[in-house]
Amino acid sequence: MSKRLIPVIILAAGVLGFLFLKMTRPEPAQVTATERSWRVQIEAIEPGTHTPVLPLYGEVVAPEQMSVAATLAGRIGERPVAEGQRVSAGELLVALDTQDIEPVLAQAKAQVADLDAQIRSEQVRYRNDQTALKSEQAILANAGRQLERTRSLVDRNLASRENLESVTDSAARAELTVSIRQRALDEHPARLQSLEARLAQAEATLATTQRDAERSRVFAPFDGIVTDVQVAVGDQVSRNQHLLSIYPTQGLELRARVPNIFRAELLAALAEGESLYAFSDQPEIRFRLERFAGTSDPAGTEAILVLVGEGAGLRPGTLLPVSLERPERRGSVAIPFSALYGADSVYLIADDNRMQRVSIERVGEALSANGERRLLIAGEVLTLGARLIITHLPNALTGLKVDVAGDGSSAQ
Repeated sequence: MSKRLIPVIILAAGVLGFLFLKMTRPEPAQVTATERSWRVQIEAIEPGTHTPVLPLYGEVVAPEQMSVAATLAGRIGERPVAEGQRVSAGELLVALDTQDIEPVLAQAKAQVADLDAQIRSEQVRYRNDQTALKSEQAILANAGRQLERTRSLVDRNLASRENLESVTDSAARAELTVSIRQRALDEHPARLQSLEARLAQAEATLATTQRDAERSRVFAPFDGIVTDVQVAVGDQVSRNQHLLSIYPTQGLELRARVPNIFRAELLAALAEGESLYAFSDQPEIRFRLERFAGTSDPAGTEAILVLVGEGAGLRPGTLLPVSLERPERRGSVAIPFSALYGADSVYLIADDNRMQRVSIERVGEALSANGERRLLIAGEVLTLGARLIITHLPNALTGLKVDVAGDGSSAQ
């Protein structure tokens, strides 16, 4: 065989092999385009009556806190209590030294006694003036008769001019004495009234001093806790200086600002006699909504909530987050927050397993039986048995196909 035919044979064999392989190859499967579906979880909607809650953040205050001040100047004689100590009603809190109280009280009593004596002296003087006036009037009458006789004698030249002048002076002196005595009698009511007024003032001062002396020993008016202690035994204090404070263990309040959009609803509930409670993370701490403050501002109105039961260690000034129960809402549904899209929309599953966007009303928040916070919504489209998508899809839109991962029987 010629060497020139070998390459031709090899090339022909390769072409024949390629044709054989092409003829015996399997037919490729037909590829068709399919729509992608997204796996989601759902909950069956069960409308019912729920209690929405309003998260609040407030400060604990003691409205009945009493501030104790010194009623008189002096030194602190006793202070058997300490900061933060719990005391019972009637227990001594602080007392001024009696050595500083007794002289002030004795001075007030002495002033009253002195004015009482002056009044008695004035009454004696008045009686004496009345008696003396009668005698002085008799002397004045005798002086007048003597003056007339002397004038008659002088007219007949039986007495000298000097005798007449002497008798005239005696009559004038007698008249002046009567005038002075009469003025003293006329001034008696004014003098007596002045003394009685000063006596009344002294008695008022004595009563005030006695009251302040009694209040110099301060006793707890209720079961409470001592706070803000400013003095120690032996300290010199001035009148009205702050000593300490005490607040009752009962009656603590929580002041929290409520947005104005909820105020009308809460006021209407209070007017109807409903009891609305607020709870903290500690189950034993519970407050009852009592009233709202008298003033408001654009940020809201301050709600006043009264502590129910024991304070469980609460102290004034504590900042506390609570959840305030609002009036019950019928026909509402509690859903996970992940089911909400935007401000007022959720997605339901249509019969063909496609998403359907619906608008709802946001009622607020609610607490489930296990304490989980859920969103409370309402709307006519939320019918019993409707399937709500609770998986949040970034690309959610009406008509998107989904696959259900659960059976939708999970409880709300």
